[in-house]
Amino acid sequence: MERCLLCGRVLVDGPSVNLHHLIPKSHKGTDTVRLHRICHAKIHAVFSEKELADWYHTAERLLDHDEIRKFVSWVRKKDPEFFAKHAPAPRR
Repeated sequence: MERCLLCGRVLVDGPSVNLHHLIPKSHKGTDTVRLHRICHAKIHAVFSEKELADWYHTAERLLDHDEIRKFVSWVRKKDPEFFAKHAPAPRR
């Protein structure tokens, strides 16, 4: 049973799952992980691609960020196929 790298909930194949480049493709990243769509959206709502490339390219570093920790605490209680939109990240 595969689990989301960010929230730890079970991944259910289908529209609730996305591929996430640990280092963005724009920064020559090639490695991907499967995440819930909502977890993937939250990462990109919080961080710029530069921030992801420079520092937030592991689960441990993502979970060190207060906003991500609070989100994970909230989303862990949701159904694995739950999705709600997040505002886009401000581009820095």
